[in-house]
Amino acid sequence: MSAALRTAGLTAFYGDAQALFGIDFELRAGEIVAIIGANGAGKSTFMKSIAGLVKAAPEQIRFDGEAIGGLPPAQIVRRGIALVPEGRRLFPSLSVEENLRMGGAARRRGPWNLERLYRLFPILDEKRVQPSTSLSGGQQQMVAIGRALMSNPRVLLCDELSLGLAPIVVKEIYDALPALCAEGMTIAIVEQDVALAQRVCGRVYCFQEGRVSLQGAAAELTREQIAHAYFG
Repeated sequence: MSAALRTAGLTAFYGDAQALFGIDFELRAGEIVAIIGANGAGKSTFMKSIAGLVKAAPEQIRFDGEAIGGLPPAQIVRRGIALVPEGRRLFPSLSVEENLRMGGAARRRGPWNLERLYRLFPILDEKRVQPSTSLSGGQQQMVAIGRALMSNPRVLLCDELSLGLAPIVVKEIYDALPALCAEGMTIAIVEQDVALAQRVCGRVYCFQEGRVSLQGAAAELTREQIAHAYFG
């Protein structure tokens, strides 16, 4: 299976402080990959680097074989990579539907539009005119995912997808992911729930202090391996 997205020796800095130390990562077309690790391990920084929110050298990130490191976020989205950010980052002054429409600003061709999103998440159709801040945490997460899908991405990056959500809501969101991959989408998820990550993802990367401490097929990694990769 070919790699849709690859990083090679990816580094990242916040001022003089280095957050990532040579991350090698591969995301193959049509798969779901989890990124796990303790708080501060560099997971969100990694996602932001791919999305263009943290500066990277051009050759450190390649998409379809082309160097995209350091491109502006809008160009990254137009190429087909969308981020569902940690904390959702909805526009509080806009309604649910207005937030969703913001995702379509890239004007990429593809199957995702409002009608289809409302079939995926029917509750958003019911609340389409309400302020996004009036929704529950799970419903706001659905809006954040829907906004990303409206850009018709080929690669969907989800940062802390289940954080703070009720288990039934997490199940509803994760149940929607295989259908996305069946249509050719590729997904990377930052996930705190290791058991959930192993259950729904084909491969897992564990980060520790800005480095990859473990990677492999989700079903083959043991609790002992993961615990050591988390804490050293």
